[in-house]
Amino acid sequence: MKETVDLSIIGAGPTGLFAAFYAGLRHMRVRIFDTLPEPGGQLTVLYPEKYVYDVPGFPRIRARDLVKALKEQADAYQPEYHLDEQVLRLEPSEEGYRLHTAKDVYPTRAVLIAVGIGSFTPNTLDRPGIKEYEGRGVLYFVRSMDELRDHRVLVVGGGDSAVDWALGLVGMAREVTLIHRRQGFRAHEGSVKALFESPVRVKLHYELKEVRGNGDRVTQAVIFQNQTGEEETLDVDTVILALGFKANLGPVAEWGLELEGRHIKVNARMETNLPGVYAAGDAVAQEGLGNLKLMVVGFGQAAIAVNAAATYLNPQARLFPGHSSNQG
Repeated sequence: MKETVDLSIIGAGPTGLFAAFYAGLRHMRVRIFDTLPEPGGQLTVLYPEKYVYDVPGFPRIRARDLVKALKEQADAYQPEYHLDEQVLRLEPSEEGYRLHTAKDVYPTRAVLIAVGIGSFTPNTLDRPGIKEYEGRGVLYFVRSMDELRDHRVLVVGGGDSAVDWALGLVGMAREVTLIHRRQGFRAHEGSVKALFESPVRVKLHYELKEVRGNGDRVTQAVIFQNQTGEEETLDVDTVILALGFKANLGPVAEWGLELEGRHIKVNARMETNLPGVYAAGDAVAQEGLGNLKLMVVGFGQAAIAVNAAATYLNPQARLFPGHSSNQG
């Protein structure tokens, strides 16, 4: 069994990394767990090449660069990383809790759960050619934008990911077409406005009917207008299915936490129903707020949770530690 730390953070996405930094400001010894082999969560796995537009101070920043900066910020306080290691069980103990993984047992005085949307699998479509060409022109996310240079790209979807991919590929891809099955978008209003002002060919009330290829790679996509049934065949090199993901909390859901749907219920101090256990980010439903899946909200919740944890660990500590500019 390992040495006891002050705070164990489950999840090394943006919220978890910022929490590690903030815990360092509060002079906590921190241990971070993540099931993925590198930090960054969804930003690293799904969207490393996408630009993020809603982080204060950055008009836009590529996801991978944001992760790099967040890790550099956290690493100033030397957190202990346990990547590619899933926390399976949370056990109350004399120290506070013991976290059980397949590799070891880790004692901790407090816990912050920042698992994002949890484990996730992409939504797909049951259409001819999709399964056959997955990874050979049919993609659910893009690991390297440069791989799509000069490609003819079809993006399917109407959420933030679909719109962001379409905009991000302008100037990189030879041509970009986005189809959406209805009139309204679920994406941010500013992004939708930018989409219609861009060179992207936007086709509303269109759906994907079939993906065709030459046996090695995608060469065409058949789309249809869902109000008239009219079909159109597009010459494409890549089809991006940006249709969202199915997510679940995994083992976290079995730890005795009070849940609201698939979200962890927390109060204004980011406290769960378990003493000394906090949660922040996309995984939570906060009292009076619900679930607001914005990165900036996760950052704020991380700071609240860490400050609350500081007073839990030391009742004499102040909730407000002073400004970071005052830190020596």
